Amino acid sequence: MSDTKSIHEFLAENPNVDVSRYWDRCFTILTDVKTKIAEQFTELKLDPGCVGREYYTSPNGEFEGSFQAWSSSDCDWLVNSWLGNRKASILDMNATCFPSAAIDVPNFVMVFGTIPSLFFYFDFTPRRNIMVDTDYLDTYYQAINEDYLQLRGNNNFQWNVSHGTYMRSMVNPSTQSLTAELNDENIDTLEAYAYRMLDHWLGWVKNAKPVPQEEQASLQAYSHKIRQLGYERDPMNALAENVFGKDQVQTMLDLRMGKQQMANTKLY
Repeated sequence: MSDTKSIHEFLAENPNVDVSRYWDRCFTILTDVKTKIAEQFTELKLDPGCVGREYYTSPNGEFEGSFQAWSSSDCDWLVNSWLGNRKASILDMNATCFPSAAIDVPNFVMVFGTIPSLFFYFDFTPRRNIMVDTDYLDTYYQAINEDYLQLRGNNNFQWNVSHGTYMRSMVNPSTQSLTAELNDENIDTLEAYAYRMLDHWLGWVKNAKPVPQEEQASLQAYSHKIRQLGYERDPMNALAENVFGKDQVQTMLDLRMGKQQMANTKLY
């Protein structure tokens, strides 16, 4: 089954559910995932733009959150963040990693949310054209196919369809975009899935062959573009604009995508 309601519609139906306990559980999982990823990279440094963003609130106090991102020579952008209102149904929590152009493995994207039902998004965002690069497809997506199908066939979860056409263009053979009843049993299922996917990805990073120097600029250019567009074209930005204002949200988006980090490390 699938659900074509927008996030705004889900929230309008149940706008004032206290989801604090589930924030604690889900963000703990994501923070542990981030920590395990960080151990695979060298000399990660907190981005200067994140200073003072360990915890922040919107001007009206309606939203709160945290944004922390790190980078290094072999990791372009590692993020652990959350945003929402723990007393009023809405949470967006994530752990994402974009490897450097020296490492040719997919990006790692994991999101837990409450709307106030449970939301889960996961994928290994490809950095190659998997419509034609079948070696890349088989290496990174055939390897997880059985796990993918098992979760996709779990009747506790419903497929959630993004209203953003660009977001739907990013769907690939690893993408899970699911909603479910907000309870510990369903989080248990997703937690187990999250760590299985993390184990796959960490193994790929550990065994990745170095990208030849002459190929790194084109790989980085492609990676930077999908990183930029994935943040800019997210329909959830409209919800944040209602709370923070358009100008402030643009500043937040620039930080979330690591716009300055991309400019500082640009090879192309």
